[in-house]
Amino acid sequence: MSLISHFEKKEDVLLVRLVGELDHHEAETLKDDWQNQLQDEAIKHVVVNLERLSFMDSSGLGVFLGRYKQVKTNDGEMVICSINNSVKRLFELSGLFKLINTEENESEALSRLGVAS
Repeated sequence: MSLISHFEKKEDVLLVRLVGELDHHEAETLKDDWQNQLQDEAIKHVVVNLERLSFMDSSGLGVFLGRYKQVKTNDGEMVICSINNSVKRLFELSGLFKLINTEENESEALSRLGVAS
């Protein structure tokens, strides 16, 4: 299965929904697409919904870390939500949860950033 990326802008938040598998084959495309979305100067924060991401390897972590740094450069915040257990374990082992905030679901993540869902 490949990766499908949905991007949606809600006020100053870029909402990223990932569906499928994020591996080294898909990581570069996602990185480029995501970076292009962040070129919009109105975007400050990012919410990433991983509810339908069934698999991710370490190359996916690199994509997240790079976009996190890009968002932080603009004094923004990244929030990850709706993480399944296998992907959650990878984030825990990598230590990314020490940098990136999490919420249970998309509406709570948007609310954290001051956006009504």
